[in-house]
Amino acid sequence: MRVIVQKFGGTSVATPEGRENVVKKVQEALNQGYGVVVVVSAMGRAGEPYATDTLIGLAKGIMKSVKPRELDLLMTCGENISTVVMVQTLKHHGIEASAFTGGQAGIYTDHHFGNARIMEIKPDNLRRCLEGGRVAVVAGFQGITPDGEVTTLGRGGSDTTGAALGVALNAEVVEIYTDVDGVMTADPRLVPQAKSLAVMTYNEVCEMAHLGAKVVHPRAVEIAMEGRVPLRIRSTFSDSLGTLITDGSAIGNIEIRGDKVVTGLAHIAEMALVRIKSEQDMNQNGKVMEVFQAMANAGISVDMIQVAPFAIGFIIKEDLAERSTQVLGKLNLEVLVQKGFAKVAIVGSGMRGVPGVMAKMVRGLQRARIAIYHSTDSHINIACLVRQDDMCNALQALHEEFQLGE
Repeated sequence: MRVIVQKFGGTSVATPEGRENVVKKVQEALNQGYGVVVVVSAMGRAGEPYATDTLIGLAKGIMKSVKPRELDLLMTCGENISTVVMVQTLKHHGIEASAFTGGQAGIYTDHHFGNARIMEIKPDNLRRCLEGGRVAVVAGFQGITPDGEVTTLGRGGSDTTGAALGVALNAEVVEIYTDVDGVMTADPRLVPQAKSLAVMTYNEVCEMAHLGAKVVHPRAVEIAMEGRVPLRIRSTFSDSLGTLITDGSAIGNIEIRGDKVVTGLAHIAEMALVRIKSEQDMNQNGKVMEVFQAMANAGISVDMIQVAPFAIGFIIKEDLAERSTQVLGKLNLEVLVQKGFAKVAIVGSGMRGVPGVMAKMVRGLQRARIAIYHSTDSHINIACLVRQDDMCNALQALHEEFQLGE
């Protein structure tokens, strides 16, 4: 049987109008001969009655401290509600369907409540459902431990559910439905000329997600990449084909061109720059190890790391600036922590080994009179730290410099 997995986010299932659009997408897939597995998120956002944040607020309104086990049990309720409501909606339109929790769908995880990892999937119940001619509607974001404890999969968990089920069922494609027409060259709220991308590689999308793009969670992309299952990012509210994510050289009439240096832009706002200086070689006196061990012990994640004998630089989340100052102040080093920065990055599989990409990035920023305070790179991205006030102009300048609107 040909199988397709369709994941729908909270905005897609929050209203009767949205759910009608979901029915249309499911019916289209059925008409094409697919067995359809639908994965749903909780309905709506904070403040709305069935949203996950609303349910959390209900419990914390009684006592602020909620044990992780009980919190996971609570947080799965929103997806369970969406599942049953979506089954009822499909049945109302004459489409036979059955509801499954993550555990009933065969998703087994470890015991890390709040951010569990999938250990195994036994999709027998889903296969029987599909073979019986019914649509399987699965609650996203959740699983179950081998001893029966309910767990949640962390941020982007419903995307993860969709990708993992796609791999387990050997699906032809996993469709991630959201409220935008696929992955775009940049955030359209900041770069009005941004356009949707027809096709991207797994690695490009992973990089953009890690660098701040929020269309799909990187863990879902990594699972799909490992299982060699294509992803397609689409809008529930339009007929656009969205963005196909794969690693093939060509899919249908869409070719992944290796001569395109930069595919898109990503950004992370509200960062702080940490600079550490010493008159002694910090490699020799052990201070390099002390710095990063101190940050690790304090639970502070560091990024854009640069280490030299007499200087260390990295960035952290802005709201961790004061804590970092306290932690590093105990090491008898010259420490400067500055707020008000943003990380902007160019991403593209085509930049690997290509000279002049950094020069072009610098030229684009200099034309916009934007200073660079820090930079890092990998095989498929270059990131620069700029002032928060310059972030929007920086993205627009880079979008123009690399001709991403063409």
